[in-house]
Amino acid sequence: METGRWGKAIMHGLLTIFAMALIISLIISLLLKFTGLTEGTLKWVMVALSFLTLFIGGFVSGGKGKEKGWLIGGITSLLFTLIIILFQFLGLGSSFTLSQAAFHGGFMLTAMLGGMMGVNLSSSR
Repeated sequence: METGRWGKAIMHGLLTIFAMALIISLIISLLLKFTGLTEGTLKWVMVALSFLTLFIGGFVSGGKGKEKGWLIGGITSLLFTLIIILFQFLGLGSSFTLSQAAFHGGFMLTAMLGGMMGVNLSSSR
């Protein structure tokens, strides 16, 4: 259990999550601007893309960490949640709601699953 390897793996996962979130946000905002779509029509698409993003971030973390993918994916998700809570509370002045906590719980499970798959697929090479 090398702390340096885990730290790099988790950072790669977080960078993947935020890069994908940035790209998806750009695409969604362009769709909202230049088409007749509304936020309501894309709500479930955005939720599904959020879960996919956390899964891929956990997958990357697990693949880089090469062991205990569930733990690396969970830590990646916890750090993501902490960053979101801090941004929301300190930057926007609003508190974390119960529905957001439920989503982030789902994000954690998804990232843990991604981490497990990342470890298994990376160690088979």
